[in-house]
Amino acid sequence: MGTCGLHCFSRYQRLFSLVFLVALASCTAPRSVIHSGRVTPQGQFKVGANFGGNIASEPISQLKDITESAIEALANRDSVYYGEQVRVATQAAIAYSLDPVGPTFDFYVRYGLAPKLDVGYKYASGVHVLDAMYQFLGPVAGTAGNSQQRWYGSVGLQYAGQSSGILDKLFLNKLAPILEFKAERRDILVPLVFSRSFGPDEEFGNISFGVAYNHTFLEYGLEPGRLYRKMGGGDVVQLEGLTQKQSFPSYGFFVNAKIGARRIYLLPALSMYYQNYGTYQLLEQEQVSYSGITVVPSLGVQIGLGQGKAGKR
Repeated sequence: MGTCGLHCFSRYQRLFSLVFLVALASCTAPRSVIHSGRVTPQGQFKVGANFGGNIASEPISQLKDITESAIEALANRDSVYYGEQVRVATQAAIAYSLDPVGPTFDFYVRYGLAPKLDVGYKYASGVHVLDAMYQFLGPVAGTAGNSQQRWYGSVGLQYAGQSSGILDKLFLNKLAPILEFKAERRDILVPLVFSRSFGPDEEFGNISFGVAYNHTFLEYGLEPGRLYRKMGGGDVVQLEGLTQKQSFPSYGFFVNAKIGARRIYLLPALSMYYQNYGTYQLLEQEQVSYSGITVVPSLGVQIGLGQGKAGKR
């Protein structure tokens, strides 16, 4: 293999390593909607797990402009002057915090709290999630064994809280001695779900679709450590940090299915969101704006547990 071939192979190897590191780092509020319009029957439990991904166009676009080797070179310096490399790295860190890219995994439990209301807890790659769903259309879950009604509808509310370790596994955290970046986010998701039952009372599953609104509240901070600015006359000054709060809405639609029998089901799902993330403050009074599309595919398994209060009558 010639010199160019070795060089090209090395480039592709570094690119693959970058993608792999990004994939390992994903830690994002779950926006895959797997609910049907029918809530969990009162007194019954559901447990399950989902594997999926968060594919967001804006952070992918930002991350392609920076390499791990460039970050390591900056991190190894005793002092760094603010310039293009630092600005691009800062933009990428903010973009990734807005919508982390990579594979996702979550497990959850749901409980039928009332005839048309269920609640759930989900743990998704370090993110704690609480939600509730209220059914406004269709027969009461667990009581429609002989009913010919097949359509259900529900509306939900989901809260997800994420700590400041968003970048902990991403290579950008190597800039910490120079540029301490921290971010915390809170997400509120409101899905509106309609479903068509396969058999009475979703005996064999369902097909579901709907729309979702998500609102994200983000607080991020930049605290320069060994980052300086050149002044006139050869003087240098250390840059001041900043802390900013921002929020933005996301608008999405989704489709999912539940296929199986005897309370064991396979759940494929696909959600898509558009968001204008807004404008964010950088160091040196610079600003950057973001917007993009996010695709959230997932595949899960769900098991129903318990007889439920309807079944005991």
